[in-house]
Amino acid sequence: MSLLSLRGVTCRFGGITALNRLTLDLPAGAITGVIGPNGAGKTTLFNCITGAYRPTEGEIALRGESLVGLPPHRIARRGIARTFQNIRLFHSMTVWEHLMVAQQGGGLRASLAPLGLSGPLPRRRAMAALERFGLEPYRDRLAATLPYGVMRRVELARALTAEPALLLLDEPVAGMNSQEAADLAALLHGLSGSGLTILLIEHDMSFVEQLCAQVHVLDFGTLIASGTPAEVRRIPAVIDAYLGVEA
Repeated sequence: MSLLSLRGVTCRFGGITALNRLTLDLPAGAITGVIGPNGAGKTTLFNCITGAYRPTEGEIALRGESLVGLPPHRIARRGIARTFQNIRLFHSMTVWEHLMVAQQGGGLRASLAPLGLSGPLPRRRAMAALERFGLEPYRDRLAATLPYGVMRRVELARALTAEPALLLLDEPVAGMNSQEAADLAALLHGLSGSGLTILLIEHDMSFVEQLCAQVHVLDFGTLIASGTPAEVRRIPAVIDAYLGVEA
């Protein structure tokens, strides 16, 4: 069953077509990958799904309900969370505050004041996230003081604390060492097994092959191939556009 569907999604910026009539479905509970060269439209796809950009044409639906035209905060409340290629944390907030704010429905400004008065459920979720991601030692540290790899874990923990149905990951292993990437792969496998749907952008093909049941390949905003990682590796257009002859 499809959780998210895109039909003919086009996104133009002046004379530039960043996405060109993109149609695809994300099966519920699966991990799906999006790959392609820089400038292929991958992050534009995420921005259209999350409401940062409004598609020029086409339809995006979550559980059959349109997302087009909704602001990002309303799309988030419907069950979509994301991380970013470039980490976006509030440097003057602690790890704990990030995890609590992620669960508030009134926006950042409304969320900061009552952090000390939050109920037991948000606190339990935040504690579970600290434990799951090994963040207990950093609970009261300001984000600005954290090592890069820990910042990555905080961003992912923040996204999951909101308990989304769909998680969008933009290059989640960028800057991680091999052990950190392996630990993340194991975590994502577990989350998918519990029913979370994940869509990820990643250049590390070994990471994609570990995780993704299906991969969609973009080039200049156009979908040029879909299939298992092994299948897309053998497609000449994918080799030419992205993987290279060594693949």
